[in-house]
Amino acid sequence: MLDALFDEHATTEGVTVRVVTNFLDEQSSPAQNRWFWSYHIRIENHRDDPVQLLTRHWKITDGHGGVNHVDGDGVVGEQPLLKPDGSHDYVSGCPLPTPSGIMEGHYRFIRADGSTFLVEIPRFKLVAPATAR
Repeated sequence: MLDALFDEHATTEGVTVRVVTNFLDEQSSPAQNRWFWSYHIRIENHRDDPVQLLTRHWKITDGHGGVNHVDGDGVVGEQPLLKPDGSHDYVSGCPLPTPSGIMEGHYRFIRADGSTFLVEIPRFKLVAPATAR
C-alpha cells in the first residue's frame, strides 16, 4: 500500500528508503533558469535492532549533465534513531538550473555495536510539467 504513495523505493540491509517528489511552481522561475522541487522521504527500519542515521550523500545531476555532490550530517538537522519497525519522515527541496534532473545517494547508519553501513537512496527524477518550461 505504501508503494502506491511513493514514487521510488530501495531496501538495503533491512532499511527501506521511499521517495515522492513534487514540483513547486510558486518557487520556480523558468525565465531565470530556476526550477524547484520538494521531496518527501520516509526511512523505515525493518531490522531487529535500532539504527541511527549519521550522514547523507547526494549526487544531483541537472538536465545538462552537470553534477553536484552534497554531503552532510543527518537530514534536515536531525540524526534520527530508528527503532525496529520504526520510521522517520522528512521533507526537503532541490533547485535546479534546468527543468529536469536526477537525484540519488546514500545514508550512513550506525548499528548499536558501533559498526556503520550505507543505505541506498533510490534514484529519482525531477521533471517540471511542460507548462513550467
